[in-house]
Amino acid sequence: MRHSKRRHKLGVSGPHRSAMMGNLAVALITHGRIQTTLTKAKALRPFIEKVITLAKKAEAANDAARKLHFRRLAISRVRDKQAVARLFDELVTEFTARSGGYTRIYKIGQRVGDAAEVALIELIDGNDEGYSKKPAKKAAKKATKKAAKKEEAPVAEEVEASAAEEVEAPAAEEVEAPAAEEKKPVKKAAKRAAKKATKKATKKED
Repeated sequence: MRHSKRRHKLGVSGPHRSAMMGNLAVALITHGRIQTTLTKAKALRPFIEKVITLAKKAEAANDAARKLHFRRLAISRVRDKQAVARLFDELVTEFTARSGGYTRIYKIGQRVGDAAEVALIELIDGNDEGYSKKPAKKAAKKATKKAAKKEEAPVAEEVEASAAEEVEAPAAEEVEAPAAEEKKPVKKAAKRAAKKATKKATKKED
């Protein structure tokens, strides 16, 4: 079974493809940025990054024999001693702080002749901080949502308190109203009793 055998074939044979990748790698090391088709740029990325990893291993090695070994491996792939010397002696210091991602690809549209997707591939500088991460934006959105909820909570409590006061006010009025209604018959009965007493007193005087 042919698992994990997918490669960028680019419509050519194996030796032709390896020579093409070597030439593209030489141009990229020499100029720092090249323009090619998007498919070739995607095929070149893993190729050149493995060569840069060999340069990093050579720089970290303490033995001269190991350094020469890694340099010869890179020459066997890139096929240009001057480009390999420039990578191992000058450019490798820019990649020591990086654990990967030494290249970047920009899509620049379609070619006029055959409408092929064209792209720029470049080596990333050591001072490049890269793109801003998306999780930071998500965290900022969550923080703003939490702040909005905290601001809405006191307002909701005030609304609930005012609604509770409005509900309690009619209840108090309803409680007071029957008491006032009870007092009215008592007053009427007292007035009647007073009238009767005055009538009896007037009759006795007569």
